[in-house]
Amino acid sequence: MAHDEQIRGRGAVRNVPGRFERFHAPDADDPPDPDFDDPPPLETTLTPDHARSILATNDSPDVPFDQSINPYRGCEHGCTYCFARATHAYLGLSPGLDFETRLFYKPEAAALLRAELGRPSYRCRPIALGANTDPYQPVERRLGLTRAILEVLAEHLHPLTVVTKSHLVVRDLDLLGRLARERLAVVYVSITTLDPTLARSMEPRAASPRRRLEALGELAAAGVPTGVLVSPVVPGLTESEVESILEAAAGAGARAAGCMLLRLPHEVEQVFVDWLRASYPTRVERVLTGLREAYGGRLYDARFGMRGVGRGPRAELLERRFEIAARRLGLSSERFDLDTTRFRVPGRPAQPGLFDDEPPAARS
Repeated sequence: MAHDEQIRGRGAVRNVPGRFERFHAPDADDPPDPDFDDPPPLETTLTPDHARSILATNDSPDVPFDQSINPYRGCEHGCTYCFARATHAYLGLSPGLDFETRLFYKPEAAALLRAELGRPSYRCRPIALGANTDPYQPVERRLGLTRAILEVLAEHLHPLTVVTKSHLVVRDLDLLGRLARERLAVVYVSITTLDPTLARSMEPRAASPRRRLEALGELAAAGVPTGVLVSPVVPGLTESEVESILEAAAGAGARAAGCMLLRLPHEVEQVFVDWLRASYPTRVERVLTGLREAYGGRLYDARFGMRGVGRGPRAELLERRFEIAARRLGLSSERFDLDTTRFRVPGRPAQPGLFDDEPPAARS
């Protein structure tokens, strides 16, 4: 298949070569043969990942957390801009179509988490879910790994943050709502555009913008502190929507907001540009020029303090627009304060608390 058409239900146009591959075959540029039917849709394959640990740590000054959990590698949402695509190269797979069709899952995630929380050296700090791939991507409906992780965190009164672009997060309102009332949970919903047509092309298997706003509303109604991430902002494509996204999210119940400029590390640049040329060919130069203006002449700047932020007049204008709109709408840019003092170490006798089935008097 020529790589100038988007595959239905998928984000990437093709499998770009990974940066660690020594050899790769050139793309076929033959036109489609009208005597043959269209190729069948690409199916998703699942492979268990028997990891030895589940907590990932980082000390990056650009990241607002220092530990996270990713129950899945790869993401069926197929977002064309996803910076996590580049990690599939470490598996010897393509950050293109492989990233969204060849998924790995960690079946022992909950057990591994319980073991790590019980280590003598462990110190309670909020755990981020959704730092890399979406914890509520479609396969979660079948496998329930994120639900199992939440159950462990709830059992031990451990604080957490969630970032998602899926309405499936409301499935776990029973846990998230109870945790949130004790300052132990916050959920951010990522919204890139309010245009359903653009969203379906750019984020083919993620929830529609309307459903994401509905998720914000349901979370807020259940008492869960919620925020919106206007992310990523694509110059020349979604840049004009910053204020309207913030207004819609605030109207749905969001209390906080963040904003991030498009990031295109490693192979993600080619995946995104391929999609842009296939789906919005008249916008290509406008988008790429906008990125270069926001990143000091480059399409991306990976240095700390620059990635996702940019520099120069265009980046500064975006930041100013966001700040003015967020302030007008009462959306805070500060992180929610989560309680780390009530953590129950696995294996120790439990004290009366949030998830006890009976009040203390009933057990005395």
